[in-house]
Amino acid sequence: MWIGVAIEIPDPYRAALTRARLDAGDPRAGLIPPHITLVPPTWIDPERLMDVVAHLARVAAARSPFIVRLAGTETFRPITPVVFVPLVRGGDDCTGLQAALNAGPLAAEQRFPYRPHVTIAHEIDDTSLDRAEAAMADFSAEFPVAAFELFEHGLDGVWRGIDRFTLTV
Repeated sequence: MWIGVAIEIPDPYRAALTRARLDAGDPRAGLIPPHITLVPPTWIDPERLMDVVAHLARVAAARSPFIVRLAGTETFRPITPVVFVPLVRGGDDCTGLQAALNAGPLAAEQRFPYRPHVTIAHEIDDTSLDRAEAAMADFSAEFPVAAFELFEHGLDGVWRGIDRFTLTV
């Protein structure tokens, strides 16, 4: 089964970020909720799911809630065709959480160095990427992060939440 771990973006910011992705013409806009990735899509044997859940619970129990602030837009181009909203607060907290999660049963070498962000356009044409980057340049949001989600990535491309882990320190 394919899984991922992420921080969901709360409303009203969630709706604005979804709208931006839809307006950009990103076909994944209706499949993947706005989020900050902590563990990218990862294949696990379904028999290992309980080990993964126990690992996520241990990590959450050792972490405190924190504040995230999103502002502006950036891109990973020319490396990858992605436009995103960067974190200007809470990035170090996300990086520490990501490092703790990507251990134990989820230990894996990552394709790129971790950079917390919220994708607003992915793998679409350059003109649409430029338009998305300009349209959200003044976007800002601030919200508390008190939990992260375990998602299953369905064969239909939809991310479905299957468990939630509260930061409890």
